[in-house]
Amino acid sequence: MEIIARVTADAEVKTLQSDKQVVNFNVAINDSYKPKGSSEATKITTYVQCAYWVNANIAQYLKKGTLVELQGRIGVNAWNNAQGEPKAAITFHVNSIKLHGTPKYTSDSTAVAVPIAASELKEPLDDLPF
Repeated sequence: MEIIARVTADAEVKTLQSDKQVVNFNVAINDSYKPKGSSEATKITTYVQCAYWVNANIAQYLKKGTLVELQGRIGVNAWNNAQGEPKAAITFHVNSIKLHGTPKYTSDSTAVAVPIAASELKEPLDDLPF
């Protein structure tokens, strides 16, 4: 499965007892639809918890506001909270991450996505399909 979304907070790296590291981060997927018989679009946002096990060094680039393209598989976590109420969350087990921009913080500390310049890319550009 593939999703494109924005990171909602800076990623965190957790080290397990086995010394294996996982990068945990959350993303928001924005979508809209027009209900039948309505002229106005309804906007919805879906929040997804993500886990990336391949390389913990990516965490430094997963900052709030970064636009990312993620590939992996989706899952659901279900549990009962301290009050005994059932809770659930969508999780995404990420296999690969493509960054589509890095956040740039303005003077008021809000993140603005800035595209990565072609000169900063380390991959050859001659294999593009267009």
